[in-house]
Amino acid sequence: MDLRLPRLRRPRPRRALAAAAAVVVLAGAGTWTAVASDDPPQVRRADRVMATDDGVRIDTSFFTAGPEGRRPAVLLGHGFGGSKEDVRAQAEDLARDGYAVLTWSARGFGKSTGRIGLNDPEGEVADVSRLVDWLATRPEVRLDKTGDPRVGMAGNSYGGAIALLGAGYDDRVDAVAPAITYFDLAEALFPGGVFKKLWAGAFVTSGGGCARFEPELCAMYERVAESGVPDAQARTLLEARSPAAVADRIDVPTLLMQGQTDSLFPLGQADAAARAIRANGAPVTVDWLAGGHDGGDPETDRLHARVRAWFDRHLKDDESADTGLAFRVTRTGGVDSTDGQAQLRGASADAYPGLHSGERSVRLTGREQRFANPAGASPPAVSALPGIGGSGGLSQLSSLGIGVSLDFPGQHARFESAPVTHDLHITGSPTVTARVRSTSDDAVLFAKLYDVGPDGRQQVLPSQLVTPLRVEDARAGQDVQLTLPAVDHEIRKGHRLRLVLASTDLAYASPAAPATYTVSLRSDLTVPTAPGVTTAAALLPAWVVWLPVAGALTALALLLTARRRTTAPAPDPDLADVPLQITGLSKRYARSADRYAVRDLSFRVEKGQVLGLLGPNGAGKTTTLRMLMGLIKPDDGEIRVFGHAVRPGTPVLSRVGAFVEGAGFLPHLSGRENLELYWAATGRPPEDAHLDEALEIAGLGDALARAVRTYSQGMRQRLAIAQAMLGLPDLLILDEPTNGLDPPQIREMREVMIRYAAAGRTVIVSSHLLAEVEQSCTHLVVMDRGRLVQAGPVHDIVGSGDTLLVGTVTPVEEPLAEKVAALPGVESAVRTDEGLLVRLGADGTAPGLIAELVRLEVPVTSVGPHRRLEDAFLTLIGGSA
Repeated sequence: MDLRLPRLRRPRPRRALAAAAAVVVLAGAGTWTAVASDDPPQVRRADRVMATDDGVRIDTSFFTAGPEGRRPAVLLGHGFGGSKEDVRAQAEDLARDGYAVLTWSARGFGKSTGRIGLNDPEGEVADVSRLVDWLATRPEVRLDKTGDPRVGMAGNSYGGAIALLGAGYDDRVDAVAPAITYFDLAEALFPGGVFKKLWAGAFVTSGGGCARFEPELCAMYERVAESGVPDAQARTLLEARSPAAVADRIDVPTLLMQGQTDSLFPLGQADAAARAIRANGAPVTVDWLAGGHDGGDPETDRLHARVRAWFDRHLKDDESADTGLAFRVTRTGGVDSTDGQAQLRGASADAYPGLHSGERSVRLTGREQRFANPAGASPPAVSALPGIGGSGGLSQLSSLGIGVSLDFPGQHARFESAPVTHDLHITGSPTVTARVRSTSDDAVLFAKLYDVGPDGRQQVLPSQLVTPLRVEDARAGQDVQLTLPAVDHEIRKGHRLRLVLASTDLAYASPAAPATYTVSLRSDLTVPTAPGVTTAAALLPAWVVWLPVAGALTALALLLTARRRTTAPAPDPDLADVPLQITGLSKRYARSADRYAVRDLSFRVEKGQVLGLLGPNGAGKTTTLRMLMGLIKPDDGEIRVFGHAVRPGTPVLSRVGAFVEGAGFLPHLSGRENLELYWAATGRPPEDAHLDEALEIAGLGDALARAVRTYSQGMRQRLAIAQAMLGLPDLLILDEPTNGLDPPQIREMREVMIRYAAAGRTVIVSSHLLAEVEQSCTHLVVMDRGRLVQAGPVHDIVGSGDTLLVGTVTPVEEPLAEKVAALPGVESAVRTDEGLLVRLGADGTAPGLIAELVRLEVPVTSVGPHRRLEDAFLTLIGGSA
């Protein structure tokens, strides 16, 4: 059954009309390579450069897998400032899933030539039609008719916009799945008639400078950046490059995935797209993910799986494909202490609620208020800063419950509700009507809605979002409706809502001339609650990457070496209750007399401890663990486990369990059968396995009865943990057990370690995740270049104090760093490659620091919590990390 909607051919840009003749595969440019894969089938990749009729060369890659035959195609676009290589992994996954995938670097990016046109219909959009033309010639691609391939488009941000534009300009596109992108670029960069100057500047910088853009775009940016006011010509130019310009033509199944933590393309952009496309009769599904351009969890694996299901349904015509409900939103359930990221749960509804569903009125109190727009709009208030996604920055602090948004006295008005009498979940855009007067012709306001704690001091700005608004002809006074940013945020019982109208914001351009604004409210605050959206019950997380245990190999090694045991020193009765003591341990590199992997290492581990083994790459951690497990022999020193010297095959190793990288399990056997087979290989009595107790600690549940081939990768890792715990070894060794795990999975691993040690057993974990170690370990051993740097309880090594990492555009000079260090509430400020590492004193606060940084004109790009263990670790090892 063909589920696709009937399509009518519509004209494409004039350059695309001659696309078939214009596309040239340059001689010698096509190369076929096989992409290695752990899972069959193997992916085949062909790289080609295509020349357009205007002389631009487009660098492409074509991915297929499996047997010959025709299959649907997917065009996969990349984000702004990136290239086709950024989407290679997703392309390979889609190829293995039965698609022919074409990736390309957009004009001006990667190895493609030409100037950046911000998805110009005559440039980048025409290129899409040329790529579709080429797909129609490929024997691997399924055709709906001659010249018309079955094709979908997906991509994030810049790549998401080209997917929507491709569907609007070329009727051969059959389904799209754009993420964190724009519908109206003019509204995104000029919201409410206000210039989003920092994000616009970030666009130009990441594009390589103004000269890399089409001349009219460069001229537009320089004109608006200088005046601070977007003009009609600038808006028209960006509107023409927006999917909104062809909104009436986009009538294909559309999956819209938009970020909640996104001051660049907020949720309102996806809402406008959803309403327009649904009006054309096309099916639309909306997904609000946790992350966005300002940081947070991008939920990459979940979204990629949803894109695959979407294309399975609408390109493969697979009616069994689960595309999910019409609306889904990721909600937070606290903060994961391993890395500061929010714990995530999904909520959904069978219909998209929009931004104004289930509205309720909340009364705000506050008299008419006057406040200033200062000369030069300085100092500016602080909400969100662009470019903080990589470091967590302000969004991470907000998720931790730390209010870092900053409003200066005398530069804002505030209106506040009474404490809410029960939990209030906001899903959508609150609205309120205000009366605004100004001593200037125009007024520029920034509206924001805070969640204020019961003490009245702690306040959080959800997702760090504000609504800018230019009020024209404000001298006589104007009634304006303020639509606050769309958010999904719960106001807890006893908290208050605080509406703030500020005259400045660091991310936007405000009038430079001083003025006085007078503001009063004309209505209550209207809050959308989306009652049809319900949160799903908590489920076990689907772990993404598993680290299979090498227990079977370890057991085999014990059997093989049992006959080659050497005479070991007598046990030390004074150490009979000590799980581990290492004395003077050294191991030289092979064929080297003076280069050491481990040198003169000594430390001791007691019962009930969870010991973290830390150090940069090359510190000697893995070598130490291999010697501890008897897999390699030290050159000097000794290791004693419960008083017995460790040698290959030493009987005391039966009291040691190991979790390291290695082979997996027999897929046709159940989980329980795999564990029983492993234990039988050790030659030890079945009753010594303590199988049920190990399984209870690992939390495998009913999955034990199923064949391992049916397990998710996360369940395989749980099975590996249980295997390491068989026999309930008194000493459990875990080498990088959290590699590849997401925050909820890391938290569960930590809980497993803590539970295991609670009964008086001992755990040694080697990990590079310092936050995880800080939360799970009682003691630390820090190594660097094979030597012991420090050992002791975590709290002794970590110390106290709050540290923030301040990222800067350019390196901070020493005189400026000294000024920051001398600020009230600051104990120290140390220059780093990223900017400044600032330690706050007892009276120091993050908002106060940000205010002073703005005053000192520090070129801040990000502000984020710097964990105390990270601080201590970097101090201990210096530049080794």
